[in-house]
Amino acid sequence: MSEEAIVRVGCDVPDFEMETYEPSESGFGKVSLADQKKAKKWTILVFYPADFTFVCPTELAALADKYEMLKGLGAEVISVSTDTKFSHLAWRDSEKLLASVRYPMGADPTGRISKLFGVYDAGSGLALRGTFIISPEGKLASAEVNFYNCGRNMDELARKMEANAYLQKHPEEACPAKWKSGGKTLTPSAAMVGKVYEAMQA
Repeated sequence: MSEEAIVRVGCDVPDFEMETYEPSESGFGKVSLADQKKAKKWTILVFYPADFTFVCPTELAALADKYEMLKGLGAEVISVSTDTKFSHLAWRDSEKLLASVRYPMGADPTGRISKLFGVYDAGSGLALRGTFIISPEGKLASAEVNFYNCGRNMDELARKMEANAYLQKHPEEACPAKWKSGGKTLTPSAAMVGKVYEAMQA
């Protein structure tokens, strides 16, 4: 797949690598999808427009609140913008809303990875608010994209990650709208066609 091609839900994600700022270590590192697959981990990419902006720190702080829960589901979270790793360090150290951020902060200054996921805005050189869940096998399981001015709900990200983790272990089932851990699932069959209401009441 070329760098210009956009990966779609249900398809294999090409391997990628990017430099990171690692707040938990106060240093720099790298993350690659190949390593994530080798470790059999889910990968959650949270793209945002830019460091030192306004909606972005509120999103990343909300994401930090869910980080341990997401790690417990076998996922690694990486926030991504087209800023450098040095900008990530400076922003994280100066913005009090980011004090609890412990997940890697990915640097995509060329926009290569943002383009791969279809969130790169060539006019501004920034990334839209894209959230992507990649399975341990490297398939794109979920995609959400918001414009610059609309922040995301990280509770919904956590719910979708829970559902995907559950469905990986129970592939014959499906999670209905608003499903939460422990909630009722559906097992599609010929008998259920036109009878979903009854199945939900059972």
